Amino acid sequence: MTDLRSAPPTSKRPVRQLLAASVGNAVEWYDWYAYTFLATYIAAAVFPRSTGNSLVPLLSTFAVFAVGFFMRPVGGLVMGAVADRHGRRTALTVTILLMGASSLLVALTPTYAAAGVLAPVVLVTARLLQGLSLGGEFAASTTFLVESARPGRRGLFASFQYVSATVGQLLASGLTVLLVRGLGEGGMTGWGWRVPFVLGAVFSLVGLWIRRGARETRSEELRRAPRPGLLDALRYHPRASLLICGVTAGGTLAYYTWTSYLTTYAQVHAGVSASDALLAVTLSLAFFGLLQPLGGLLSDRFGRRPLLLFFGLGSALLSVPLLHALRDSFTVLLLVQCAGMLLLTGFTSISAAVNAELFPPRVRAAGIGFPYSVTVALFGGTAPYVGTQFEEWGHGGLFPWYVAALCLVSSLVYLRLPETAHRELER
Repeated sequence: MTDLRSAPPTSKRPVRQLLAASVGNAVEWYDWYAYTFLATYIAAAVFPRSTGNSLVPLLSTFAVFAVGFFMRPVGGLVMGAVADRHGRRTALTVTILLMGASSLLVALTPTYAAAGVLAPVVLVTARLLQGLSLGGEFAASTTFLVESARPGRRGLFASFQYVSATVGQLLASGLTVLLVRGLGEGGMTGWGWRVPFVLGAVFSLVGLWIRRGARETRSEELRRAPRPGLLDALRYHPRASLLICGVTAGGTLAYYTWTSYLTTYAQVHAGVSASDALLAVTLSLAFFGLLQPLGGLLSDRFGRRPLLLFFGLGSALLSVPLLHALRDSFTVLLLVQCAGMLLLTGFTSISAAVNAELFPPRVRAAGIGFPYSVTVALFGGTAPYVGTQFEEWGHGGLFPWYVAALCLVSSLVYLRLPETAHRELER
């Protein structure tokens, strides 16, 4: 007799499937983004300050941020293969356990004053584990969400990839705002920055418990078929792999610009206070999360390509004037960030669906995970470092042009992308 938990869900228990994927994904992104929002405090505690240059610790912290991204392709490939060979639920269980462990390790990282070079070594190790986990999480949860969707609802289901990611970011940024305002600079630099990572480890256990009730989405036929090789997706589907790279390049740079790096960019480039920058990103993220299901529904009705072109061409034209409009004003920062989030929704709300629709089910998770994570590592993970480096060179105004140029390149890919919204998903 077939185990009901192993039966592909498609039209059954969709809300429970969404909850299982979304809660765990929110926890993963909460842990990941807590590091971003606390970068300046981690820099003060873990990295030595270079005489005469206050940007050096911040650059070091963002370099570690980028290192975590370069483990994401490994996670996408390895955990994607686990999802294709042993099931989506198995991969989702492993990824959330890894994220909880790495979050706890960040919380326990010693200061440079107490442990010397061991402090950054521990931090780098924790970020490598986080990168491995998050790369695997995207591959497994994207596949899980799209395969759980009813016909004509794949875009809507896929949008919850970024709904849940946004919830995680809101938790991280909201908690950071409360801690900064409650503890002040001294308390945050001393011990307050550790609190969100302790909570992240606890949240991971909650997400693990909720995911236990999820149904496997691989079909019985796939479970009985020979297991795919680790690189089968790249070997047999090179065009789909390259398409994912092109689709993702501009989107991931814009995503990390508007949702993460802008808090630092506004402080360094426009003189906005840290508390105002964190509050603006919190409010704009709430707006962004509400937009995602709308984008998913529109793509189910009108197709994926129109939304992608709205994002790509709109960002190519408007990124420079929007980012150059920033000044020391909370209202201006909030309006600019919300405008960027609106453009970004054309990409984020449907990228999971687009990726999943390009690969057959036998190699879908690994096929998504590796090229997506490589592209994110190259362009998303380096965004804060590149922006800060431009600022150190005295050319901070070049960063918006970098964003616009890459979004234009991705737009050329969107023009050639096959429309997949109304095709039946292979299972």
